[in-house]
Amino acid sequence: MKNLLTTTVTCLLAISAVQAQTDSAKAYYQKGLTEKTAQHYMVASQDFNKAITFDAKFKDAYMQDAYVNMEMHRTDNAKADFEKVYAMDPNNQDAIKELTEIYYDYHQYQQAIDFAGRCKACTNAERIIAMCNYQQENYEDAITGLMDVIQKDPRDAEATYTIARSYLELEEYIKAVPFYQNAVMLDPTKNVWMYELGLLYYNNDDYKDAVVLFDKAAAAGYNQSSDYNENLGFACVYSGSFDRGEKILLSLLAKRPNNKDLIRGVADAYYSHGLYDKSLEFCQKLMMMDAKDGRALYQAGMCFQKKGDKDKGQQMCDQAIQLDPSLSSLRQKEMTTGL
Repeated sequence: MKNLLTTTVTCLLAISAVQAQTDSAKAYYQKGLTEKTAQHYMVASQDFNKAITFDAKFKDAYMQDAYVNMEMHRTDNAKADFEKVYAMDPNNQDAIKELTEIYYDYHQYQQAIDFAGRCKACTNAERIIAMCNYQQENYEDAITGLMDVIQKDPRDAEATYTIARSYLELEEYIKAVPFYQNAVMLDPTKNVWMYELGLLYYNNDDYKDAVVLFDKAAAAGYNQSSDYNENLGFACVYSGSFDRGEKILLSLLAKRPNNKDLIRGVADAYYSHGLYDKSLEFCQKLMMMDAKDGRALYQAGMCFQKKGDKDKGQQMCDQAIQLDPSLSSLRQKEMTTGL
C-alpha cells in the first residue's frame, strides 16, 4: 500500500512538472508574440528561445523565432529554426516555403529545386526551379521554365535576362539578342546587361549598335576599364567613328605600350582604312618586339604592296610564310578575292 501511494505521488509530481513546463513555454511564447508585434525582435527571440527550452518540440515557437531572425537579418539562425520545424513536420508548408527561398539565396540550388517542387504555397516555385537550372548549367531546362515565367509576367526583367544568358551559354547568339534587348528595356539600370549586349553586337560585326550599347552602359555607371575602352575603340573605328576610336586606342597604347594584341589590332585598323604608312609603323613595332613575328611581317608586306612597291611587299610576304606557314592561307585568300 505504501509503495502504491509513493508511485501515485511520483506520477502526480511528474505530471505537475510537465504541466508547469508547458505553461512556462506558452507564457514565454505569448510574451514573445507581444514583443514581436512591438518590433522588439531581439527580446522576442529571447522569449521564443526560452519557450523552446521548456518545450523542445514547440513548432510554433521555432517558426516565430525564425521570423524574427529574418527581420534581424540573422538568416543562418532562421534557417536552423525552419529546418527544425521541417524535421518535426515534413509537410509544414510555411517551413517549406521559407526554406525554398533560403536555399536559393544560399546557392543550394538542388535543395531549392527539391523544396520548390513540394511547395504548395510558393507562387514563384516555377521561377525558382528555372533559375536554379540556369545556375546548374541546365540551360535548355532553364529556358523552357523561364519562357513560362515571362509569359505570365512579361515585365520580369531578370527572367528575361537569364533566358538571354542561357542562349549565350548555348552559343545561340542570334536567339540571345532579342531577350537582351527586352531585358535592357525592362530595367535600364543594369549596365552589365547593356555591356554584354554591346559585346554581342560587336561579335556579330554590328559595330554601330555595339557603340550605342557601350555608351549606354558607361552612362549607367559601367566601369570604363581598359577592356571596355578597347572594345569601344575598335567598335568606333569599324562603325564609321574612326577619329573617336583612334583617339581611344592611342590613349590605351600610351598606358600599355607593350600590349602586342592591342598594337596588332591598331595596325589592322589602319590597314583596313587605307592608312598604310601608319599601319606599317605599328607592324614595325611588333617586329622590333619579336623579329620572328610572321604575321606582322606579312601585314607590312601587304602595306608595301598597297603603296605600290609590289616586289618588296611580295618578298616580305614570302619571308613571313617561311616563318609561319599558316599564313599561306592569307595568300590563297588574296588570290581568290583579288586583294
